[in-house]
This record gives sequence, structure tokens and C-alpha cells, in this order.
Amino acid sequence: MIHATLHQLKVFEATARHGSFTRAAEELFLTQPTVSMQVKQLTKAIGLPLFEQVGKKLYLTDAGRELFSTCQDIAQRLDQLEMTVADLKGMKQGKLKLAVITTTKYFMPRLLGPFCQQYPGIDVSLAVTNHERVIDRLANNQDDLYVMSQLPDSWDIKAHPFLDNSLVVVAPSTHPLASEKQIPLKRLTEEIFIMREPGSGTRGAFQSLLDAHHLTVKVRLELGSNEAIKQAIAGGLGLSVLSRHTLMLDGSTNELTILDVEGFPIQRQWYVVYLAGKQLSVVASTFLEYLKAAAPTVSGSFMSLPG
Repeated sequence: MIHATLHQLKVFEATARHGSFTRAAEELFLTQPTVSMQVKQLTKAIGLPLFEQVGKKLYLTDAGRELFSTCQDIAQRLDQLEMTVADLKGMKQGKLKLAVITTTKYFMPRLLGPFCQQYPGIDVSLAVTNHERVIDRLANNQDDLYVMSQLPDSWDIKAHPFLDNSLVVVAPSTHPLASEKQIPLKRLTEEIFIMREPGSGTRGAFQSLLDAHHLTVKVRLELGSNEAIKQAIAGGLGLSVLSRHTLMLDGSTNELTILDVEGFPIQRQWYVVYLAGKQLSVVASTFLEYLKAAAPTVSGSFMSLPG
């Protein structure tokens, strides 16, 4: 290993990640013969085969898997060093990788904007996806920080609450229940519902409330988008349970209302999450502290619908 170079390790890491010399060459702006030669020289330095080729596909050997894990550790440590040095110089520079669930799109841009203006040297990568995929990314430690409302059970994680997340029952403004107060939860079993897909944190919270009261509701549609659900409600297709954060002023919200239902709002929190034992980078730590301080300022910017 003493004869291996950082360049060779970088080339190997890209090849292992893509399972292809060609795709690694494209990413690194190198020729394919150059990538093959660098991997060949690294293999010689290690003294064991790193890849097994079956047809056109490359597979890591046991030695290759060990080296790939080591390369990822080295890259992370070098990124950490770069950010630490920048911090010692009085600058905040580096990369920040975030994975957040889809509902956070209603407030996360409002928080990221001022952060990026305050720290222009930080490049932010934002993955917006559903709850299950964020959990998968967390399990694989793909990002620096994760934002979610429903925490995974029995996981060794650190979770920092930073913003309230109230779930409410939303109906068309013309719905017969719109003017009623203290609607019994059981009354919802007479209504048709539009829900997020299975695995959604919002749907899971509503289902837990129903289970606790031994109730079920009729689900007509399952949609993967809060915007689509709001349009479906406005179109009279049913009721839904949504985060209050989704009810920002737009073209449809004057057609919607929040129902006064027993057991609602379901009070939850938004959390910044990362695996316990993970050493946060300087940039990730900076963003975490910024988020906890800045998040309360966005709470008043969301519209309160009548209801």
C-alpha cells in the first residue's frame, strides 16, 4: 500500500462505485485506458485482485470491498481536513449533503437561502424524497444530515428537534363539516380520504391515531405529492391529513379549510438526524446550529387557513 497514490485510490473508488471503467473515466475526465492502467498499478501495489470481470460488468473481490470502504473513509477524512483548515482560517468552506422528506420543501428553501448567503463558500447538495428513501440513505450514511418528522424505531441515532410540525385534517371550504366545532374522530369514518403513499410519515401518524381508537377510514386515492392531494381535495374527491406547512398561500388554498376534529392537530416535530457516533464535519455542525437558531423565524410565515 505504501506505493499506492491518492490518485490511484480516487480512480479505483470511482470505478468501484460505477462498476465500470468507462463511467469512471467519464466522471474523472480521463481516458478509459488511463483508468484501467491506474487500477492495474494499484492492484499490483496491493498484491491481490481488486475486481472480477464477468462479461462487461465489474465485481469487487473481498480485497476490493475492503479497499473501497477504506477509500470512502479516506475521502471523508480529507473533506473533513479541508473544512477544518478553512475553519481555522476563519472561513466556512466545503460541501454539505442533506437528505430531506418532500414536505420540507415548503420551508427548507427559506432556511437554506440565508445560510448560503451567509456562507457562500459552502456548496449544498439537497436530496428531496419520501420518508422510506430518506431512511435508506440514513442507513447507508450517504449524507451529512437528514431532516424528517417520524424517527425510525430502535435506531442508534442523534435527533435534534428544530421546528413544530402540526398535522391537520383538510377539507374543501364548501364541505358540510367546515363550520362545525369539535367534530368527533369517529365522524371521519363516514368520509372518503386521499392519502399519501404507504411509508409516508404523515400517513403513519394518522394511522396510529386511528389504531389507538380502533377506527378505519375509506381511502379513495393514494398520491405521492402533497400538491396533488391539495388539488384533489379542492376538486371534492375527499379529505386528507396534511402538515400545516403544506398550506402556504397559493392558487388552491382559498378552496381549502382545516377541520376542527377531536385529536387534531397531531403535534409532531421536525428533526435533524444523523447516526450516533458519526463525527459531524465543521460545515454540518455549522448548519445544525444555524438551523436550530433560524427555524423558529419561519413559523410565522405560514398561512393559517380558516377552520
